[in-house]
Amino acid sequence: MGVGIEVLIVDWPRVEATKPSAREELLIDAAFGEVYSDDLFEHGWSWPTRPGEDWYARYAFRDTIGSYKPHFWAGHRWEHLRDVVEPQAREALDRFSDALFWHGMADTPGAGSPLPERPCTWDADVLLWCPPDQVPLIAGWWRRARPRLEELREPFDRHAAEPHGWINTFDEFARLLIDWGEVVDTAERRGWGIVGLRC
Repeated sequence: MGVGIEVLIVDWPRVEATKPSAREELLIDAAFGEVYSDDLFEHGWSWPTRPGEDWYARYAFRDTIGSYKPHFWAGHRWEHLRDVVEPQAREALDRFSDALFWHGMADTPGAGSPLPERPCTWDADVLLWCPPDQVPLIAGWWRRARPRLEELREPFDRHAAEPHGWINTFDEFARLLIDWGEVVDTAERRGWGIVGLRC
């Protein structure tokens, strides 16, 4: 299946209170322990129920079966779409997505996230490491982009829809973005960060 991603929102101080050499194991246990499911059609939040384990939650994206490929393909579709999107919607979606999962938009003039480059300081294999102080800014971009998603339907159908790969339709594209919006909104409400473990 290639590269997979398990997305968690976490109480940052709780993870950083763990000794550095144990953080990766802590996160892996969180992702693949009590809240994990091998249901290929799983969607949404899984929250731990054991006492003292209320410092994280796991999110399962619709129709991805845990693979990173849909996220990659959504970025590929966006590359074919963004030049014909109204500038305000384009800017908000560029920033929201680049900060989370379409990294590399900064190489495109006028695109990319202005967030500072902050490499993961934890000894963990991650595809995404988003400290809680960055989450409100990303959530703000999502609040700007979300009401304008439907504007992308016609240009997506004209410029980005393809019969191969993942994210072949506008509805699949929008669902993935809405799922990421749910992750960011929930993390912001709790004051938590976001981690995407490579698996």
